[in-house]
Amino acid sequence: MHNKLTIKDIAKKLGVSVSTVSRALKDHPDISEKTKSLIRNFANEMNYRPNVLALSLRKQKSNTIGLIIPEIVHHFFSSVISGIEDLTYREGYNLIICQSNENQFRESTNLQALIDHRVDGIIISMSKSTTNFNHFKKAWEDGIPMVFFDRICDAIETDRVVMDDFEGGRLATEYLIKKGCSNILHLAAAPNLLIGRNRRDGYLEALRQYNIPIREKFILKCDTREEVITMQNHILSLVPQIDAIFAVNDSTAIATIQMLRRNGYRVPEDIRVIGFGDGPIATIVEPALTTVEQKGYDMGREAVRLLLQRLNNPNVPIDYQTRVFTPTIKERESA
Repeated sequence: MHNKLTIKDIAKKLGVSVSTVSRALKDHPDISEKTKSLIRNFANEMNYRPNVLALSLRKQKSNTIGLIIPEIVHHFFSSVISGIEDLTYREGYNLIICQSNENQFRESTNLQALIDHRVDGIIISMSKSTTNFNHFKKAWEDGIPMVFFDRICDAIETDRVVMDDFEGGRLATEYLIKKGCSNILHLAAAPNLLIGRNRRDGYLEALRQYNIPIREKFILKCDTREEVITMQNHILSLVPQIDAIFAVNDSTAIATIQMLRRNGYRVPEDIRVIGFGDGPIATIVEPALTTVEQKGYDMGREAVRLLLQRLNNPNVPIDYQTRVFTPTIKERESA
């Protein structure tokens, strides 16, 4: 097997310096067109392929962007992917998509794989189980441009694209209060997840605004369909005391509606239910789900825009930016 041709070999054969070859292959303006075409033609004839993994080429653009998301099947994330893909494709970039499956170890492995593939930048939404941010810190210290969206890492300073989850939680709760509800159960996310915390804080703020007493027993950690099933008896034991439920996401809201109806309760007559997300499932459930609309497609595009702004101006110090999308209520039958 013949050894792979290196930049050094080309330089030796053509009697020029290694840096001249390197710069000519990167189309550097300092090198004359004549020298560039001489070196390029020779490289092509000899089937020269740059070693993408060679550290010397770290600064060369791969025109590839990496994306790490918790779940591909989740409607919010799939609409984010659409927004990201539309813009990356239009701007001439390839996209590598990794799924962390809500697992910190996989997320860390994904991140390393993308860095090993020399992506130009990475767009990330953090997994639910991530409590240690060392993998992000290391990438950040290594100068990898990153944009976090939806679930952001507070431990490092990066560009961010977020939904105003606090306002979303406040709006959802206020909507129920204006419908005459004052005993509102909140099915909440894990406290380590910033978006869940913000939605819960929005819920608390609305209760305070309308002078409704806050009761700890009306806040339950329950943010998946499975948890609704596991906690069914506990939720049903609270039902006689409540008139509405605000769930931190649509799938939890829908599982709750189904569970209530199986147990003889009418939605919205007996209990109003509101969700958060507005995926396609929101309109399939009976009654159709009133929910907070998340703008996934637009958030995806914005994440790419922020990343490209950084990639296209590598030497310009740009202040980190946080883009905030304002949620709206999608009114249907469940609340």
